[in-house]
Amino acid sequence: MKIRVLESRDVEAVVAVQSSCAEIAQWTISDYNRVASAEMAGWIADEAGEIGGFLVARRVGPDAEILNFAVRQSERQKGIGSALLAEALAWAKSFHAQNALLEVRASNISALDFYRHRGFAVAGRRPNYYSAPIEDALLLTVPLP
Repeated sequence: MKIRVLESRDVEAVVAVQSSCAEIAQWTISDYNRVASAEMAGWIADEAGEIGGFLVARRVGPDAEILNFAVRQSERQKGIGSALLAEALAWAKSFHAQNALLEVRASNISALDFYRHRGFAVAGRRPNYYSAPIEDALLLTVPLP
């Protein structure tokens, strides 16, 4: 598996991964084209031309914010999510980000466990942040050395 920068040729496959993960934000092709044009940072996990997952982030002041992140259901528990997150955190450290932060659905127990095992902690709650279904978001953060 290779982690590489998200390119325009990856957009349709990224949307397919996203569509299989109802718990994440459902972005448009246009949104991912913006990532591919470097308006945001994005990486994919590529294994022999198959995309197993992706992560999109951006710089927000002194911090890095993870905006969207998914691993294809059939590819979970294989280290893809960890590799994508490590790439994003290395990118954040390259510009001396103080923290990495993100929102996650309060009911997404597997994501919460994933992040907690990597040092993230709950820093706040955003009531009714998500739609379809309406649900609170938990704001998670981890300081970056």
